[in-house]
Amino acid sequence: MIESDVLNQTNPEPSVDDALAFVREHAKDACVSTGELLSDHGAGTARIMQTLNVDAHAIVAAALFVLVPHLDDPDKVIAERFGPEVQRLVGDVRKLLRLGTLSLRGTLSDLPDNSRDAQAVQRAQVEALRKMLLAFAQDIRVVLIRLASRLQTLRYHAAHKTAPSPDVPLETLEIYAPLANRLGIWQLKWKLEDLSFRFEDPVTYKRIAKLLDEKRIERESYVTSANAQLQTELDTAHIKAEVSGRPKHIYSIWKKMRGKHLDFAQLNDVRAFRVIVGDIKDCYTVLGIVHNLWQPVPREFDDYISRPKPNGYKLLHTVVIGDDGRAFEVQIRTHEMHQFAEYGVAAHWRYKEAAGAPGYAGAVTASEKYDEKIAWLRQLLAWKDDVEGEQPGWQHLCDVTLDDDHIHVLTPQARVIALPQGSTAVDFAYHVHSELGHRCRGARVDGAMVPLNTPLQNGQTVEIVAVKGGSPSRDWLNPQLGYMQSPRARQKVRAYFNTVDAAENIAAGRTIVEKTLQREGKTSVNLDQLATKLGFKATEDLYEAVAKQEFSLRNIEQALSDTRPPEPELEALEQFEKRSSGQSVAYGALAGVLVVGVDALLTQLARCCRPAPPDHIVGFVTRGKGMSIHRTDCATFKRMAQRSPERMLHTTWSAEVMNGRGSSVYPVDLTVESADRQGLLRDISEVFVREKMNVIGVKSQSRRNIAYMQFTVEVSSAVQIQRACLLLGEIQGVIRASRRA
Repeated sequence: MIESDVLNQTNPEPSVDDALAFVREHAKDACVSTGELLSDHGAGTARIMQTLNVDAHAIVAAALFVLVPHLDDPDKVIAERFGPEVQRLVGDVRKLLRLGTLSLRGTLSDLPDNSRDAQAVQRAQVEALRKMLLAFAQDIRVVLIRLASRLQTLRYHAAHKTAPSPDVPLETLEIYAPLANRLGIWQLKWKLEDLSFRFEDPVTYKRIAKLLDEKRIERESYVTSANAQLQTELDTAHIKAEVSGRPKHIYSIWKKMRGKHLDFAQLNDVRAFRVIVGDIKDCYTVLGIVHNLWQPVPREFDDYISRPKPNGYKLLHTVVIGDDGRAFEVQIRTHEMHQFAEYGVAAHWRYKEAAGAPGYAGAVTASEKYDEKIAWLRQLLAWKDDVEGEQPGWQHLCDVTLDDDHIHVLTPQARVIALPQGSTAVDFAYHVHSELGHRCRGARVDGAMVPLNTPLQNGQTVEIVAVKGGSPSRDWLNPQLGYMQSPRARQKVRAYFNTVDAAENIAAGRTIVEKTLQREGKTSVNLDQLATKLGFKATEDLYEAVAKQEFSLRNIEQALSDTRPPEPELEALEQFEKRSSGQSVAYGALAGVLVVGVDALLTQLARCCRPAPPDHIVGFVTRGKGMSIHRTDCATFKRMAQRSPERMLHTTWSAEVMNGRGSSVYPVDLTVESADRQGLLRDISEVFVREKMNVIGVKSQSRRNIAYMQFTVEVSSAVQIQRACLLLGEIQGVIRASRRA
């Protein structure tokens, strides 16, 4: 208790009168954007807040928030004069005011009217904006001040018979009035709805007002009279009950007429009563009393106690004819049913706004987590109404955020962006546009530069600093660095690098394939046909597979050899003699190969037999490629030699190579036939690793559980070949391993 007294002395409760005087002193003749005097708007908003029975800090903040633009250092001035709590409330309200630039009408105008897409987009956006309003406010009193300020604006326009901006009534009907409904602030709800409807659709408003052939005060008078009559009968029957009633307001009447396609004469609940009793037995007793007092309307009785609605909603509902000959609705429920309907899954705002509810084209049903927070807030407000005076900890209890696991930030144009918790400026940039994300190099949050991996908070304004041409950083994909939290942003960055890598692979593969074609003397080959022949849909796919080493160049060479005659085309002997004489043709001999009688002749090892020392070799002159070195037992060479014996040249390995002192390596083909099994390729690879043999090509196929494999390896001598074949033959399942003939 002593601690509480000390706290009250150091932080005295701010005075509302002092706040209003402060506003008048500093505002003078200044006006808000609607044309209303700033001091009048502050005073009107404060009066509305007083009817909600909130604490003095909230009422003072309601009077002061419009004054902020007219103070040099508003945070410091308000904190020193009225305390840090009022200053915090004023700051949060100013954040919400930034949302006034949002235009639902402009956002939805691009979609065709009455289309399913338009309705779905509208419902989703409106629900997101409602949630966003609560997510922005760390204190529920901030939302109450915003609602009160909007009501004061509408009252000003109604009193002065001026039309507000077209977005104001639409925004109020779609966002602020449903929000008041969800919070259980019924008086704010119907006043916001009626005033907005008056400006949104003045013709319909006047028509319904005219249909109500009695004034509101007269209707309220009848409700009061009928209420007293029913209360007397209940007291006589010794039933303790709470009876309340009010006439329906104009917007609610129009909404029901439109939703249920009814004429005004068909409405039975223009006036309604609610009776709350102690137990279920009393519910049916009250029903009998009501039907005894007034004549019931046939087929308008519903027993939702014995047959609850699917969502658990329970009550007795009936329609009776009053003493004046007009119908009115009576709802009867227990306190437990009332509590469940108000704060549980069947809360009034849910069954009225739930998508698909009869007669109400409602909004998207909120998530369970969100519903629980709304119910808690409504209970908190109800508790506040029942308590005399301010309670310690009220502001602490109100400190709640309805974020639904998301944060809501603003663009510099006040567009609301919903992001996952922990999102950064990079996530924000990619949400706005992929190109903006790629070019993002920095960010300003509330005007201050921050690192790109700084987590964003609710209500912050984010501005991206971008370069004209740029690309994302691969560091952004590192989760430990914290640059991105949203899966959407990660997907876009990955897609970017996949595209870049594919382009680089295609370019590298193109270079490799072109070099292969040059080496094979087939630069004029149709690449599209070659790719199709090799099983690719496009040449780009071939290039990419080659660059990733997923496709052997040996397959390309084989495809090229299939397109030409089996033997190389022969050249006239005279041409060969000119070249072999060495006249201005610069050819170099293959290392380790000696050609008898010729000094500078281009030589190459034949791919058909792949000779390696100490194989017996022979040379054969080809067209345009110098001399090809074959093994003497090569079948291809024998066919060519039979047809053109004059092309043969005696060839031998150099003494250095034969003695094993050469440094050259020679590709040879080894074939392995084995029973197919898991791990076979791994065991074969281990042999090549142990023998230090480099594998430059692999072909493999399996038929009837038998694997046929061909390996192109680089060796320095035939000794390596023999040893490798011996070791390969010892592998489990290998049937034979040999050098390809």
